[in-house]
Amino acid sequence: MTQNRGGKGAGAVLGAATVATGLVAGLLFAYVCSVMPALARSDDRVFVEVMRNINEVIQNPVFFTAFLGAPILTGVAAWQHRATGARVWTLAGFVLCVAVFLVTTAANVPLNEALATASDPAAARSAFEDSWVAWNTVRTVLSVAGLVCLLRAMTVRRAPYRESA
Repeated sequence: MTQNRGGKGAGAVLGAATVATGLVAGLLFAYVCSVMPALARSDDRVFVEVMRNINEVIQNPVFFTAFLGAPILTGVAAWQHRATGARVWTLAGFVLCVAVFLVTTAANVPLNEALATASDPAAARSAFEDSWVAWNTVRTVLSVAGLVCLLRAMTVRRAPYRESA
């Protein structure tokens, strides 16, 4: 029997979803292991100024292409692979990408917005840093898990088809 691989172009969509998810996971991981630890060494004024600058410049087409592309492409891949052996992995990847989006919009973005309008650097940092770092760690773990699921989906998709006995 011929293997059902999700239809024409499904492999390309899954590949693009995996790349986008990997880019997001890498970006978030960079904050966990370098950006935030480096900023933790800064005084309150520098910390707030740099985070405000980062929050401004990250809003660009390159970032949004990967950040929004990850859940959109993963959703399309999950739909395309709904009748294949990769369905569980693409669906799990999609759920995890959506979770990253939800954590970002429900936790990190509101913290960023509050930081942007705060007037006292010490109070702003105190209200921001620990929560933002914790939520960023959550979305990093979710994003890496999503990437692992999509990599597994690619592997399962390429595996020879076997009928159940």
